[in-house]
Amino acid sequence: MKTAEIKQRWLDYFEANGHTVVPSASVISSDPSILFNIAGMVQFIPYLTGREPAPFNRATSVQKCVRTGDIEEVGKTTRHGTFFQMNGNFSFGDYFKRDAIKFAWGLLTNPVAEGGLGFDPERLWSTVHEDDAETIDMWLEETSIPRERIQLRDNEDNFWHTGQPGPGGYCSEIYFDRGPAYGVEGGPVADEDRYIEIWNLVFMEFELSEVRSKVDFDIAGDLPAKNIDTGMGLERVAFLLQGVENMYEIDEVFPVIEAASRLAGRNYGEDELADVQLRVVADHVRSALIIIGDGVRPGNEGRGYILRRLLRRAVRAMRLLGVKEEVLPELLPVSMQAMKLSYPELETDFDRISRVAFAEEKAFLRTLESGTQLFANAAQSLSGDNKTISGDIAFALHDTHGFPIDLTLEMASEAGLNVDESGFRELMSEQRTRAKADAKAKKGGGHADLSAYSALLEDGASEFVGYDRLEADSRVRGIVTDGVAAEVLTTGQSGDVVLDLTPFYAESGGQRADVGLISGHGFTARVTDVQNPVKGLPAHRVEVIDGELRVGDEVLAAVDHDHRFQGAQAHTATHLVHAALREILGSHAVQAGSLNQPGYMRFDYSFPEAPSTQMRSEIEEVANLAVRSNYEVGTEYMSFDDAKKSGAMALFGEKYPNVVRVVDIGGPFSRELCGGTHVGASAEVGPISVLSEASVGSGVRRIEAAVGMDAFRSLAAERTIVSSLSEMLKVPGTDVTSRVSDLMSRLKDAEKEIARLNAQQLLASAGKFLDEAQTVGQTLFVQAELGDIANAGDIRTLVTDLRNRVSDRQAVIVGIGVSNGKPVVVIATTEAARTAGLQAGKLVSLACGELGGGGGGKPDLAQGGGSNPAAIPSAIAAVKAAIQ
Repeated sequence: MKTAEIKQRWLDYFEANGHTVVPSASVISSDPSILFNIAGMVQFIPYLTGREPAPFNRATSVQKCVRTGDIEEVGKTTRHGTFFQMNGNFSFGDYFKRDAIKFAWGLLTNPVAEGGLGFDPERLWSTVHEDDAETIDMWLEETSIPRERIQLRDNEDNFWHTGQPGPGGYCSEIYFDRGPAYGVEGGPVADEDRYIEIWNLVFMEFELSEVRSKVDFDIAGDLPAKNIDTGMGLERVAFLLQGVENMYEIDEVFPVIEAASRLAGRNYGEDELADVQLRVVADHVRSALIIIGDGVRPGNEGRGYILRRLLRRAVRAMRLLGVKEEVLPELLPVSMQAMKLSYPELETDFDRISRVAFAEEKAFLRTLESGTQLFANAAQSLSGDNKTISGDIAFALHDTHGFPIDLTLEMASEAGLNVDESGFRELMSEQRTRAKADAKAKKGGGHADLSAYSALLEDGASEFVGYDRLEADSRVRGIVTDGVAAEVLTTGQSGDVVLDLTPFYAESGGQRADVGLISGHGFTARVTDVQNPVKGLPAHRVEVIDGELRVGDEVLAAVDHDHRFQGAQAHTATHLVHAALREILGSHAVQAGSLNQPGYMRFDYSFPEAPSTQMRSEIEEVANLAVRSNYEVGTEYMSFDDAKKSGAMALFGEKYPNVVRVVDIGGPFSRELCGGTHVGASAEVGPISVLSEASVGSGVRRIEAAVGMDAFRSLAAERTIVSSLSEMLKVPGTDVTSRVSDLMSRLKDAEKEIARLNAQQLLASAGKFLDEAQTVGQTLFVQAELGDIANAGDIRTLVTDLRNRVSDRQAVIVGIGVSNGKPVVVIATTEAARTAGLQAGKLVSLACGELGGGGGGKPDLAQGGGSNPAAIPSAIAAVKAAIQ
């Protein structure tokens, strides 16, 4: 029986028994303190705990879950994986223990032909809490299970609570006996490898007043409404019904193991170490497929970090199996095919999912070899009792080579080493601190202490009226300078001013803040920025031009009309470019960030590869055609759910209120959730001129454009450049490109010819350097001082030629010159010299030490450099002294 069929039988069975079928919530937790959903009950918690009334009395679901606490152990055992599915049935004050037992037994033991799962009743066992006598009676009354197959357990195993005061209750678990080949007789209390738990029934009936530990708590009394929460592990039941050994061999997982085995030339089951890696690959590829499907992208924080870790562990596992090529293009489609019966959306959205995964693999492969070598070198350099990779190395692996710290820890463990985690964390903390300081500096200072703003917010939020008007009468509610409340700002002073209501747009959603003036009786202040230090409280950064501004003053707040209009042009242009990107590149080109300011827009979007030149032109053309079409720009407020149903695009990862603002441009052309300011019609945007398009990170690209008059000025400047070039080159403007290309080609040919002649000239002087060679001890010492050179390659060519001419002797050849103001040294040794212990790498290190730099290489040829050309004589002397 396929896993997808088990899932469907579950849902059909409980729907037939009066339960509302609730689709799985996203694997991404709605609780910001939790990365992923880890239990089937997650979306029902408000109803089970009584925080919200349930919209149904009975419900059933199959929830997607991801467990990340022990990723490094995945594959080492076959008991669990990262991604799993939890079947659940729930009652909210409706049925209780008796029906929960009856439903579970019926589905498990009913014949397959009648919609059941067809488990043999003689192989099922149950556990019950030792104090829950009535549940024992119900098992005996509602099922055919005998008393000897019902075992008692204590709080450790059969009592559920959240770890905090609130609901709790006894559990009753159902186990399947796999038979004598899997362990000893005696039921679950004797052997949980032979007796596999397949279903847990949780009876929420008590109110707990205090919880001290898993087993130590106080029961205050009964809950007013008793609930049922059950969970059946889908993968666990699947491997039992499919007659395989574990969850890695079921139909939704094993195809990836088979594909990975073929790529690696291995047979699963022959080598346990290889089997572990194959299970890692299968688990992580499947988990990544689901996680990307639900909208997560690889990154260095939170969910993105978990996804990156999974993908990179899978790639490294295949590398350990001997596969150095890209593997995800082979493995991810296999996983999708295996999972699409359960989740059809994986197939329809596979183009986006695969682009994200493949781009991450490409990025990792570029640094995997160099990072692995860095780790190997660091491990090799450890001596004596020192078995710890330094925090500096771990940080370099993370920052430069893209190795998650967990991967470094894993590699160290495999090598019998430790990692200075505290040193690594300290360096990461320093990096984050610098980044935050930079961000604050760019903002003109941050609000470290928000207490003054929070105190002002206690009197209510400030009202924003800037959608409808750019001037408003208001009152100064508060003044804050350097995080401290103040009463007055005088001429020349700066501070943050909070108003009762304001037409000024505070920076958010990628749109820069408005600027303008706040004036009143006897004073004028210039508004240079508006930020939200706390939600609902715009703080106007002002500079008092003249007079005194005091708390309580009646004021006129006036936004700079031109600044606002140009900012609105840029913001609407961003929406148009976003729509154009999706039209040309596909729906997987989704927003990853933006910046809008007068005359300029920047839009980051998810896409794994550079669009072609033609695509870039088409994106620009589609956006400008939308401008020409003069679409109406409208706004509408509606519920978040209605907005999504209407096709409005939401930015992944953003938290939206229940009621949202939808900006609509030309009906179906563009429809997005947005709180920013916009022009009234698309023609008001004016021309949009794309300035650049480039990668800004793994799988993320950035398009920049000038907007409105700035776009006109940009195009006019380009026209001037073309006109000037046309005049200089004596060709029409349309021929400038081909003429410049021809000149560049001729220039490159000339440079190659010059380089060839220089090399010939150097080689022609080789005889002179041999004539001037000295014998130092038993070694012929050839010294070639070349003065200014074009590049280090010239020295290498000469030194190699000189070594070939004296290859039958014990000789050291030193070539040294100056390139771009810095000394470069190349040293070569003959075989006889190396036999005598003279190694080029060590000699170069000596020379570079004198030159104020460093270098290295092989015993026969090495290269280095420095910063002090004046030290060339002492560098040569150091090498000569070393061979005496």
